[in-house]
Amino acid sequence: MSGEFLGIFENSVHKQRVIIPAPFKKKFSEEAGKSVVVTLGPNGTIAIYPIDNWQDTLERLKAGNDRSKQLRTQLIDFAMMEQDLEGPGRVRIHEMLLSEVNITDSVIIKGEGHYISLWNPKIYNDVRSRKLDMHRTQFTSEDYQI
Repeated sequence: MSGEFLGIFENSVHKQRVIIPAPFKKKFSEEAGKSVVVTLGPNGTIAIYPIDNWQDTLERLKAGNDRSKQLRTQLIDFAMMEQDLEGPGRVRIHEMLLSEVNITDSVIIKGEGHYISLWNPKIYNDVRSRKLDMHRTQFTSEDYQI
């Protein structure tokens, strides 16, 4: 399995391609190599899965409840073909997906654990702001003393 993707980066979209940040590329397992699957993600994002994480996700969802099986079907329905990263780690994003999540020339690239998400920067900042407000009211320094 590829490692956990954590972190946030901003980059540009050029000719429907996005460069995967080096810290993320280093997390790809030998098994995954440079192979990825690109599909529609949650919250108006695009999800990029290294091929080993993609296969594991599909297997887990297949063994789950009806909702998990529906998500599996949706992931497959919106998935673009398996592809290898180009050159220095560029991944091609189909224009249909870019249009559906309103990504044009700039993109937020966020590690989501076992996959990488691509966000429209404005939408990302709005979602992050709401989460930050909620975080400030829900947690105190005592909660961090685990």
